[in-house]
Amino acid sequence: MTAFQTTHAFSGFSVDSIDAARSFYGETLGMDVSDNAMGFLQIALSDGGTIFIYSKPDHTPASYTILNFPVDDVEAAVDELNAKGVVTKIYSDPDMGTDEKGISHGEPDKGPDIAWFKDPAGNVLAVLAG
Repeated sequence: MTAFQTTHAFSGFSVDSIDAARSFYGETLGMDVSDNAMGFLQIALSDGGTIFIYSKPDHTPASYTILNFPVDDVEAAVDELNAKGVVTKIYSDPDMGTDEKGISHGEPDKGPDIAWFKDPAGNVLAVLAG
């Protein structure tokens, strides 16, 4: 046995407002969000994993996708997000090949259908066919 264990590993990322993150992840996305003793938000995942969200005064949004949410139907997930006021058309680069809803439709050898959106702190998230 080694000293390095992965059994209780978790991921974390920063935001500029814990209150805005609590509302977005808990109410808008419907995730299981709670406050922990350190003042972080803790998101409990259905598979037993955990994500920590912490406030950082000089927060800079991640320029890459920090969370991916596999869904059965990307189009339906995007429609639901848009109905809740979440903008999924965040990339207008022609190379991304997104449609009017912001969905990049996968092609063989190019990946799954995927749509990106941002949390209130500007971090990039995605729903993708899974």
